[in-house]
Amino acid sequence: MSDELMSETSPMSETDSGPIDAVAASAPTAPGPADGGTPESTGSFTHRQILTILAGLMLGMFLAALDQTIVATSIRTIADDLQGFSLQAWATTAFLITSTISTPLYGKLSDIYGRKPFFLAAITIFLFGSALCGLSQSMYELAAFRAIQGLGAGGLFSMALAIIGDIVPPRERSKYQGYFLAVFGTSSVLGPVVGGLLAGADTIGGVAGWRWIFYLNLPIGLAALIVVTKVLHLPAPQRRKPRIDVPGALALVVCLVPLLVIAEQGRIWGWGSGRALVCYAIGLVGLIAFLLIERAFGDDALLPLRLMRGRTFAIGSASSLIVGMGMFGALALLPQYLQIVKGSSPTVGGLQLLPLVLGIMSGAVVSGQFIARTGRYKRFPVMGTALLVVAALLFSLVGAETPLWRTMLVMLLFGVGLGFNMQPIILAVQNAVSPREMGVATSSVTFFRQMGGTIGTAVFLSVLFSTLTGNIGSSVTDSARTPAFQQALVEHPEQAAVLRAGGAGGALQDTSFISSLDDRLALPFRTGFSDSMDLIFLLAAGVLSIGLVTTSLLPELPLRTESGLQARAAEDSALAAEAA
Repeated sequence: MSDELMSETSPMSETDSGPIDAVAASAPTAPGPADGGTPESTGSFTHRQILTILAGLMLGMFLAALDQTIVATSIRTIADDLQGFSLQAWATTAFLITSTISTPLYGKLSDIYGRKPFFLAAITIFLFGSALCGLSQSMYELAAFRAIQGLGAGGLFSMALAIIGDIVPPRERSKYQGYFLAVFGTSSVLGPVVGGLLAGADTIGGVAGWRWIFYLNLPIGLAALIVVTKVLHLPAPQRRKPRIDVPGALALVVCLVPLLVIAEQGRIWGWGSGRALVCYAIGLVGLIAFLLIERAFGDDALLPLRLMRGRTFAIGSASSLIVGMGMFGALALLPQYLQIVKGSSPTVGGLQLLPLVLGIMSGAVVSGQFIARTGRYKRFPVMGTALLVVAALLFSLVGAETPLWRTMLVMLLFGVGLGFNMQPIILAVQNAVSPREMGVATSSVTFFRQMGGTIGTAVFLSVLFSTLTGNIGSSVTDSARTPAFQQALVEHPEQAAVLRAGGAGGALQDTSFISSLDDRLALPFRTGFSDSMDLIFLLAAGVLSIGLVTTSLLPELPLRTESGLQARAAEDSALAAEAA
């Protein structure tokens, strides 16, 4: 066994794994189903049992993924109805804060007390928050209830991935994790479509159409609760008396809340404003306190710093942060390109994202099957990140007059890169850590990717709006000299007033007037948006290039052929034998 493998698979410490692994290899294995054992007692599940459990996990993940895309599509309609247009960002920020902070909490607590109760709790909290959101009477109430939703959403993704790690061996795991990417991709298409339909309806059954966006979660969530309660039976971990890292959790709150607030509000406040500087200072104090507390708590820490000494965990986390910045920042702009530059409605724009979903599913299936057959995974996140770099560069060449089919081809390439990249990184980290730390490792990678996506989206949108006025102004000035533009003004004199009212600055507040213009008059506005987006995709390509270098350093360890539950049972036997 190589030194790297020994250091990465330690159930207790980075240097104590050799003897334990040797004992575990010689220890008798627990009886499987063929020997009369049950899945919950042996950790060995059949393909059919895994698919049944997977159905419940996917329903839970679908809740969070669909909710985010639907709300993002409909938030302007919701804000108008609740008479709080200027407060709409806080509804998003509140959800983001609580979901990000709760993600590592779910991972750590589930390692101690078991996955099932926390996954059920996450679904229940999310449904409770959804029901309250549907009853909101003001944007302040909606923001508060979205915060409750976020507390549940933080556990839906990480718990589902950790549970799959418990019941499926790493060698086979990528085949099943591809289903989760399908959920992510499907929600990217269905969200804008469903959100556009519901938000566009004045009332449905006597209830405002946008409220059904939140009520839609209830039947899906109840189905997930029933399925998970009925089919998911996992053995309870061996109870010990851990120290609960409450100080670490509080320090994490102090660190992340001001940073996430400035990420969402920095464009409005100004990145160097007094409020922004206060947020930076508080976040830095919280980060220093968090690191000191985690060091003091050792293995009981919310995020054991010892894990960072493992190359796979450290590089996987760094890669997730950097690649998350590039890919989610770029993804946030695709719907805007389709709706503003191509003039698509939210519903049509959602359908036009189908090539992206097809690419994600294809990449996930191909990589999952290959990894299951060969046991080798490193090439896929490297190839995936390289494809993301190429796709981002190609997106930077897309203009206002680029045919839609060409843009869709680039979407397909971008989707394949996503399918290759996301799950193998999580698989590598899960395979490298002790099965006792599966939850904290999975939630940490999810946490870093989410933080990267938040930072990337905030920075890229800030760049977009800071360059938009100049690009639109230049484009309008250049177009005003053309005969086509002047002829359009003669033919549509009433639209001259619309142009003056909108202008470059007005386009930052409300882009809807562009769709009312003659195509010749609207072209310079669409060109200005496209030019700003081209710059952002170039920035995304640069960030993803750094991610490519980081990902290429990922170690490739042999994939275990036993599930997390089986590996944990083997560890218990090894420790008992060693103690004897």
